[in-house]
Amino acid sequence: MQVVVLASGSKGNAVFVEMDGVKLLIDAGISATRIKKALAEFGVEPGELAGVLITHEHRDHIAGLATLSKWYHLPIFSRRATLAALSCAVKVPQELLKPVEGDSLMLGGRLEAEPFSTSHDAADSVGWCLRGSERFTLATDLGFVTSSVQEALEGADVLMLESNYDPDSLKNGPYPWPLKRRIMSNRGHLANADAAWALARLKRPPAQVVLAHLSEENNEPGLAEATVRKILHRQGIELELSVASQHEPLALNTANLMCRCS
Repeated sequence: MQVVVLASGSKGNAVFVEMDGVKLLIDAGISATRIKKALAEFGVEPGELAGVLITHEHRDHIAGLATLSKWYHLPIFSRRATLAALSCAVKVPQELLKPVEGDSLMLGGRLEAEPFSTSHDAADSVGWCLRGSERFTLATDLGFVTSSVQEALEGADVLMLESNYDPDSLKNGPYPWPLKRRIMSNRGHLANADAAWALARLKRPPAQVVLAHLSEENNEPGLAEATVRKILHRQGIELELSVASQHEPLALNTANLMCRCS
């Protein structure tokens, strides 16, 4: 399995996953041109993608979606309410909008993609589990880890989990109070310590964890990683941990050591 986090943060999100010969994009929150160039660095043409899985309709997850889909005629998969809420839906050929009916869908005849509900201020936000010979799970944009989300995190070989903010940095930062309250709410984002405790509760630790969707205003990569490692260490847990960037792609391959690519 290969995972490339093309971008992760409040300014745009996009993740490429290849497993068992099936290539997918989860979210397209950066420009189609940037996605095309980033994929080219890894020898991937967007036209090879089996589709784009969408977590929710906020702009930082769909900014490049309409253009990318039209350029390459890519199907777009998500819950029906999310597809209906897409601001770019009128720009996308309707036959490319594919609502997920049931618990999961098969892609390329080999890869099962299962959406699971997350608690966020969106129409019907989801995380995604991809299951084939290995398992990749993405859970970002969630105000708290529900029991169903915790269950969905189990069994991942590679787990991408939100670690959005440091509470002290947020409280003492420049954001207006209504925005701070929204971020800290059960339908906002996940704090560093909450991400750590979700990892600590896992019965089967993943081989690799990516901390994702960090706030550039209310967090720092070193702070997020240190907070999570400290809590895990106190629980006697050591994990292979990396931090996704808003600007620099992060590539992981379960057959090799994690590498950072510019």
